[in-house]
This record gives sequence, C-alpha cells and structure tokens, in this order.
Amino acid sequence: MAVQEISVNELIELVESGSLVIDVREPDEYVSGHIPGAILVPLSTVLENSSEFLSEDTVFVVCRSGGRSMQACELLHDNGIVNVVNVAGGTMGWISLGNEVVTGENPS
Repeated sequence: MAVQEISVNELIELVESGSLVIDVREPDEYVSGHIPGAILVPLSTVLENSSEFLSEDTVFVVCRSGGRSMQACELLHDNGIVNVVNVAGGTMGWISLGNEVVTGENPS
C-alpha cells in the first residue's frame, strides 16, 4: 500500500477541524515556526515514538517541504501504522500560502 499524500491547501481545513498533525523536523526548526497544533516528533525518533501516531483518525505528517515526512510515513507503514498521510509542500508550503504559524516549543 502506497503512502497517501495531500496538499497544504487540503490541510488547512483539516487543521481548522482539529485533525492531528505531527511535525517531524528538528526541534530548532519546529521552534522557529510550525503549523498551529502540530506536535513535534523528530524523524530520528519516529519509530521509538510510534505510539504518537496511533489514532483511529488519520494522522497528517509534515516537515519542511515533504521529504522527511514521506520518509516518516514510509517507516510507519513498514511497521504496520498505515493511518498516516504525508503533507506535500510541508511547512514552507503552509507559510507561502500566508497561513498562521506558531513559534516556540508548544503546539499552539
């Protein structure tokens, strides 16, 4: 089963409705600006924190532009967690559309 992917445009409405977004960038990138409500789980820790991705609902995975988040989704798929969707365009796409970002360590 291939990893599903959505655009940043599609993510906007999902964020507004409270969908779970997990950011797999490094902590310094996350602190400098992230999607409101996004939870930080750096790519290097995805497997040891796989419980963060366990949800009955779809989990949207984001990084800077979509590469690392796709890697995270593939790792999770390989380990039986298939409810994850990659966000193509990532945080940079989110910002380029003029959407709100949150700075600091807290999700929102």
